[in-house]
Amino acid sequence: MAEEKIAIRDNPDEHRFELRVGDEIAGVAEYVLSPGTIVFTHTVVEEKWNGRGLGTRLARHVLDEAQRRELRVRPKCPFIRSYIDRHPEYGDLVARQT
Repeated sequence: MAEEKIAIRDNPDEHRFELRVGDEIAGVAEYVLSPGTIVFTHTVVEEKWNGRGLGTRLARHVLDEAQRRELRVRPKCPFIRSYIDRHPEYGDLVARQT
């Protein structure tokens, strides 16, 4: 995998971040955006790419991006929720439930 280019980009038209390995979409983190908040609804890495740490890279990227954009996070997706639970440095991003 070292020689393969890995990139993550926001695709706002599709409401998702896309993780690409070369030209292939290897994973996505879907979201709903509202003023000041991003709700992560579903995250998936295609089975053929499992076990390579790509889900972790995707989760870290989307949370760093939320922080950069000064967005509160609502992790409806179990994967993103679990990542935040394991990485308390992202805990301050989580929006309080009303």
